[in-house]
Amino acid sequence: MSQIRTFFAGATTMAAALAAIMTLSGANDPARRASFEEITVGRINIVEPDGTRRIIISNKAQFPGDFQQGKERARPDRNSFAGMLFINEEGTENGGLIQKGSIGADGKIDAGLSLTFDRFRQDQALQLISTDGAAHQMTAIRINDVPPYTVTSMADIARFGEDAGKLPEAERRAYWKKLAEEGRLSQNRIWLGNTGSKNSTLQLKDAKGRTRMMLMVSADGKAEIQMLDEQGKVSKSITPTSKE
Repeated sequence: MSQIRTFFAGATTMAAALAAIMTLSGANDPARRASFEEITVGRINIVEPDGTRRIIISNKAQFPGDFQQGKERARPDRNSFAGMLFINEEGTENGGLIQKGSIGADGKIDAGLSLTFDRFRQDQALQLISTDGAAHQMTAIRINDVPPYTVTSMADIARFGEDAGKLPEAERRAYWKKLAEEGRLSQNRIWLGNTGSKNSTLQLKDAKGRTRMMLMVSADGKAEIQMLDEQGKVSKSITPTSKE
């Protein structure tokens, strides 16, 4: 009898444990719902029913690379960030939020945050960015013209960087200029933010990324509208004291 009682006691304990596990895992809930007051994790992968990743929220240690059509590529340049990646239906990254902030052994600040939205299978078309470093603090909104992936793919961009790195500086500049003239590169068209000299500016640029109009207020409150030529020289300036 004692063996039977021991068996049933053990079975009862195991059943209770299994019931608890099933309750926590949502196995008894058709909707698989769970509610928590607080959860502590290193990384969360939000996926579709077929396993396609759609959003990844991660700490710095487990932050992923980037994703192109379901394949993840290494991105060592992201090893210092924590944040979130957005991934579309085909498994390609289409934006994200990254952030960091620390003081090095030399006492210098290394901090920043970037929220980006990418063109399909391409790089960022919209960016909200804030950086804080040894040189200066900058916060801005950037709107870019981005070529379609059929013209320049992300693989092309990686190859351009590798090819440019093999060239002397003067040839490197000419190489990037040629690609820009061919419409192979992204170009910033609108830039709104502060500058290292503590001016606040709105820069409107042409298709080649050249600033052609700038609205500016200096740190001491002087307002100015500038029109610039293709070489970046001010062709006309309007200030509160300008006379037509």
